[in-house]
Amino acid sequence: MAPDQAGFGRTPIPAGSRGGLRLWTEQAAGLMDALGAEHYAVVGHSMGGAVALALAAARPQQVTRVVAVSTMGAPGAPLSADLDAIWAAAPGPLGARDMLSRLVLDQALVTESAVAARTAAMRAGAAAYASLFPPPRARWADDLSLSARTLAGIRAPVLLVHGADDRVTPLGTAALPLLEHLADVRLHVLGRCGHVPALEHPHDFRRLLSCFLGRER
Repeated sequence: MAPDQAGFGRTPIPAGSRGGLRLWTEQAAGLMDALGAEHYAVVGHSMGGAVALALAAARPQQVTRVVAVSTMGAPGAPLSADLDAIWAAAPGPLGARDMLSRLVLDQALVTESAVAARTAAMRAGAAAYASLFPPPRARWADDLSLSARTLAGIRAPVLLVHGADDRVTPLGTAALPLLEHLADVRLHVLGRCGHVPALEHPHDFRRLLSCFLGRER
């Protein structure tokens, strides 16, 4: 299942809410409850990684495994200049190109078709997205940080996958600190990789997920 998080795509932000980690975690939990899923693994990328970790903390009897990719969520992790720029990107070709160039290490991946697709997606959800991360943006990075106590309460095995060259959520401030707080964790670092391992190293990424999610608890 790939949920459409509130404020992204076509799912509106509920009236009176501004989005944030609590809303997205409750949305994910509510979806799985509605589907009647008693046990499930969770995979999240970037801010979705923080949601995956928060969901595992909130539903320890249901979440069996967590994969957090290029994740946010580390206590006190600062807002990087690249994430600040991505959150501020204007919904048009220039903004889309700038965003994509920050997300990947290999600039050959920033193709015209990729820019066009990103532009269309940004324009479709421009109003809702703009309301999610208004300046000053460091507060939204703080909102996506989990406390040491919350992280320590996660019982499910966790796989962290991170690019060595990630500028959006740098390895040293985003992934490495989580090793100190999670009870059952392993970290796989991909060299020559930016913020999107699934795009930049798709075969390695699929192999890592298949191996980890297919293991017995």
